[in-house]
Formats: sequence, C-alpha cells, structure tokens
Amino acid sequence: MLSLLWSGLQTTFSFAIFPFLVIGVTGGIVIGALPGLTATMGVAVLLPFTFGMEATKALVMLCGIYIGAIYGGSISAILLKTPGTPAAAATVLDGYELARKGEAAKALAVSAIASFIGGMVSTIMLITISPILAGFALRFGAPEYFALAVFGLSIIASISGKSPVKGLLSGMFGLLISTVGLDPVTSFPRFTFGQINLYNGFAIIPVLIGLFALAEAFVQMEKIFEGSQTIDTNFKRGMVSLKETLALLPTMIKSALIGTFIGAIPGAGADIAAFVSYNEARRSSKRGKEFGTGCLEGVAAPEAGNNGVTGGAMVPLLTLGVPGDAVTAILLGALIIQGLQPGPLLFTKNADIVYGLFSSLLVGNILMLALGLLCVRLFCRVVELSKRIIIPTIITLSIVGAYSMNNSIFDVWVCIGFGVIGYLMQKVDMPSSPIILAVILGPMAESNLRRAVLMYQGSYSFLWTRPIGVVFLVLAALSLYSSYRRAHS
Repeated sequence: MLSLLWSGLQTTFSFAIFPFLVIGVTGGIVIGALPGLTATMGVAVLLPFTFGMEATKALVMLCGIYIGAIYGGSISAILLKTPGTPAAAATVLDGYELARKGEAAKALAVSAIASFIGGMVSTIMLITISPILAGFALRFGAPEYFALAVFGLSIIASISGKSPVKGLLSGMFGLLISTVGLDPVTSFPRFTFGQINLYNGFAIIPVLIGLFALAEAFVQMEKIFEGSQTIDTNFKRGMVSLKETLALLPTMIKSALIGTFIGAIPGAGADIAAFVSYNEARRSSKRGKEFGTGCLEGVAAPEAGNNGVTGGAMVPLLTLGVPGDAVTAILLGALIIQGLQPGPLLFTKNADIVYGLFSSLLVGNILMLALGLLCVRLFCRVVELSKRIIIPTIITLSIVGAYSMNNSIFDVWVCIGFGVIGYLMQKVDMPSSPIILAVILGPMAESNLRRAVLMYQGSYSFLWTRPIGVVFLVLAALSLYSSYRRAHS
C-alpha cells in the first residue's frame, strides 16, 4: 500500500497533474465562497470539461473543487453571515460573531486549519479502513436514518440561544416548511395551493440565503439609517496563536472523525455533519455557554466536521459504488465516463488511479490550508469596505445565488420572503438556525419514519430493536438533557 501511495504522490506532484489540482482547489474556494454556488454545482458544471481528459487528471481536478468548495463556504459565512454552502450554516453561529468583534482574521485562520484537519483525518481513514467503514454504512436502513435525523434535530435545543421556547417554535416552523411538497410515500401534494413550483418543496439554498444573508442585509440597512456600526473593522488582533490551535486540536480531531463517519453513510452530508459536530463540541466543552457568542470552538467543530465528509463520502463510492452524498454521485458519473467501475475490483484493476486520487486528496488539503492562511488578510478586506458597497453586493449575490440553483424566479421570491421572515425574527430575538436545521433534517426524518413503519407493517418496534438506531436515540436524549442542564445551571 505504501509503495502505491508513494507512486500516487509522485503522480500528483508531476507537471501534468499538479496544476490541475491547484486550479481545482482554487476554483473550489471561489465557488464555495459565493452564496448559492455549492460544491455540488461546482463539480457538476465543470464535469463536462473533463470528458477529454485522462482519468487521473480529471478526477484530481474534480476532487480539488470538492475540497475547496466545502472550505470556501466558511469565508462568506464568517465575514458576511452569508453561508456559501449549506455545510457552512453552522459556522455562521460563532464565525460571524467573531467577525463582529474584530476577530475575523482569527476565525478565518481557525476555519482553514480545522478544514485541513478534517480533510486529512478523513483521507487517512479513507486510505486505511475503507472496507470496514463501507461495510458498517451498509447496515443503515430506514430506521437508522430516522434515528440519525432525530439526533440531528435534538441539536435545536443547543442552538436556540437564550430562549429554548423560541428555538423550539423556530424549529417547529422549519419542520412545517419541510412538509411542503409531494408526500414522500404517496406523492400526494401537500400545502402546495396549486402552485407547481412547490411540488418539490422549498429549496434549501434560497431559504438559507434568505434567512441568513438577506435578513442580515436588512438589519445592516436599518443600522445604517440609525447611524450605528455593527462590525469592528480593526483586525490588529492577528491570527490564531499556536497555543490556541493546540487547545482546539482535540475538538478538531473529534469533529473530523464524526464527519468521516457521517460522510460514510449514504444520503447524509456535510450540513448534517457540521451541525452534529457543533452540538457535540458544545455539549462536551467547558465553554459550552459561550457557543453562539463568538467562540473559536464553535468555528473549529463544524468546519472539521463538514470537511471530514470529503473523505468519508468517498468510502462507499470507491469500495461499493454507492455515492455518499450529492457530490460523490457526480464523481460516480465521472468515474463511469472514464471507463472505471467503482467497487472492490477498482482497487486491483486500477490501483494507480485510486492511489493517485488518495494522494491528490492529501495534497489538496495541504493546498487548501496554504491558500486559506495566505489569503486571510485579503478576505478580511471585504469587511473593511463601506456598508453602502457591501450591502447591495450581498443582496445582489443573494438574488443571483437563489436564482442560479434552479434558474427559477420563484426561488428568488422564496429567498426574499424568507429574508423578511428572518429580519422579523431578529427583531423579536428568535433564532433562525433551528429553521435551517429542521428544513434539512425534516424530510429525512419523515420519509424514513414512514418507510420504517411500512417495513415493520405498522409496528414501531424498530425504535427499540435496532441497535444502531437505539444508540442514536439515546444520544438524542442525552443531547436534550445536557442542553436542559446547561440552560438551568
């Protein structure tokens, strides 16, 4: 294995391959930082350009885009409260608060380091224990997915801020929104009111952009009229120190392992991994009460978690031919286009390509770290611009991002509508993060609960007879209990 990995590293650093990796990672960071342009979209759009390329070259560039885009989403999340990707929604909670305190540079540096740790841990896990993780992932059925979704929804209690009741109401509103569209089992339209655009429900990107980006833009506009300043543009406090980095390392590694595990489960994803990692870090941290107010752990945990997915999602793809998320589904298409059949035989027939891909993931994460740290000061300049420039830019990017997802004007109106809702929620001090979490996990919980009940012929015995599901439900109960204790301590 070591000899194959060394050969893969030589291939990656060759003049024929390395420039494409650099292009992929750099382009991915730019794509991720732009609201609405997700990693999935970036890989999908650039896939046709790889048709005439040699297999290793094509896959290396696409994986570079994947790595860069997952990290890039944190840049706009921290600086502008505008998550570039759904995976960065959890990073907003503490990242933007750090930017408001004048510590945007430190937050961006922690994000880059945590993303690097998450990517490296997941890649090492991919290289060493792919078959084991893939086999475990195959044991997930509808009951396990439901339990995982419930565990994810229990995080609402942790991100509700000062008022658990308001957080609960916000989460319930998000769950209500998630029911709009076709019934997942019967395909009967629900709450569509004859509007065909609602048959697929509310797209997550316009909702996310509206609640975070547009809502914040409206708040900033109001503050401009009032003549108040919301963000400290003094970044002289500098980068994160070595001592701070070492203190965050256990959180990063734990979150990276969580992200790798969730990534290996087909159908999960970076957004779920980010919120689960955030919640676990908050639960176990001595500074749990500081989460949501500008805590470095609150940036490190979700970023390590969502980047941990990059390697984890590759596990079922390469070993079983089952994509772990939407991006790896496109990569599956790329492999097939190149004449490669994912599965156990891929490691024997095309070992050079597989280990070239492993090596590119390792090097790609190093490149992402280097670019992230070198460009921190450049990124911070965004916040130093006049609000009269930034706010119209945010609104424009938000509208473009909402439209670009499905080329739909309807999504633009959805974005604006949720922007108004988010603005009103901020006025009454109601958190918007639970809505996003519920919109992401609600369909997953409902559809798998319905399927599990059908599997067990109307019985709910799967809630206590499926060991993996029981573990997740117990973890959900512990999460709620720890949040209750923290709120009343």
